[in-house]
Amino acid sequence: TLKKIIDNKRLVSEKTATDYQQAFRELHMEMSSGLNTETWVDFYKKLIDWELRLDSSDADEMGEMLSIQKTDSNKEFSKFVAKNYENWIQEEDTAPVMSHNLFRKKLLPQLEENTPSVVILLDNLRFDQWKILEPIITERFRITSEETFYSILPTATQYSRNSIFSGLLPSEIQEYYPDLWVNDFENEGKNMHEDKFLNFQIDRLVKRKMKVQYHKILRNHQAKTMSDNILNTLNNDLTVIVYNFIDMLSHARTEMEVLKELAGDEKAYRSLTRSWFLNSHVWDALQKLADHKVKLFITTDHGTIRVNSPSKVIADRNTTTNLRYKVGKNLNYEKKDVLAILDPKKAGLPRPNLSSSFIFAKEDKFFLYPNNYNKFNNMYRDTFQHGGISLEEVICPFVSLEVR
Repeated sequence: TLKKIIDNKRLVSEKTATDYQQAFRELHMEMSSGLNTETWVDFYKKLIDWELRLDSSDADEMGEMLSIQKTDSNKEFSKFVAKNYENWIQEEDTAPVMSHNLFRKKLLPQLEENTPSVVILLDNLRFDQWKILEPIITERFRITSEETFYSILPTATQYSRNSIFSGLLPSEIQEYYPDLWVNDFENEGKNMHEDKFLNFQIDRLVKRKMKVQYHKILRNHQAKTMSDNILNTLNNDLTVIVYNFIDMLSHARTEMEVLKELAGDEKAYRSLTRSWFLNSHVWDALQKLADHKVKLFITTDHGTIRVNSPSKVIADRNTTTNLRYKVGKNLNYEKKDVLAILDPKKAGLPRPNLSSSFIFAKEDKFFLYPNNYNKFNNMYRDTFQHGGISLEEVICPFVSLEVR
């Protein structure tokens, strides 16, 4: 008994390491068995569960093994998405729930008359970050369902979030609302019309009259104002609130050395997310809502991945600057590193020019031009990026909750 008390941490760590060694083989066999859209989600959840368990132990060697296993998993998942993506877009019956039908399939069927619903969309929230926040949120709310959806490509805000709110693919947004769609190369805000898209979708899909409000929180003072007035949402049928903090955190980490130190790896990045949330106006607002009858939904638009493997691309000056996807003319690239969409229409994507095509980085690749290659390799390696194909970017949480 004394030994267990004194050596408890070491014993737990050793047990965790032993259990993962066994799970490593089982996960490898499962990954090699040919997963589908649903079993890939289950597999990814198992990886995250082990990642969080190893976080709390000192089994560093097992952490390295898991990192290798995640790399192998993303290689297989990228092949899976590349093989099936165009079919998913064209045949909804065989596809997973995706950005453009998320609200229609997951949210709208759960809305109830006389019960206000609040959707919190945390931009760039990965599934592992949700699992870090879950114990905090479930102090005041009870989970009724924890589901997922697949973000469309590119896994970037302009595409995925506009699709979520409009209920349309990007090519359909461009077709039906040409005045509201902004192409990558145009110097305008790319997500300036989400409130309009949301109302268009509600009007199109919901027969009864609904009072809907949309809020986008970009600054701390806006978050405080939202928290102070959060009970006003009880007067609405549906309130959608977008918080951009996690997205800003991932971008700031790229640019600021101090944040690279604070969020040096996946474990630290999750810890920083948890610390922010606990002290945020978002959590203040949710605690106020928890004293009232309300349905709560927490989701995101896409995730993000830590990139480590550069891939050379040659393109003209009008090509997009995103490190995980490119759209432009005459793209030259390493074929093994990308999913290339030569006919954007087949993937539900707009075509800025007749010869425009898209490429998406697989796994942990990031695109670099030959000019100043070493400089930008050193600058962007080991940073969090999004836009391409990985488990972390594509498989996103959609969680339904109610007050306890």
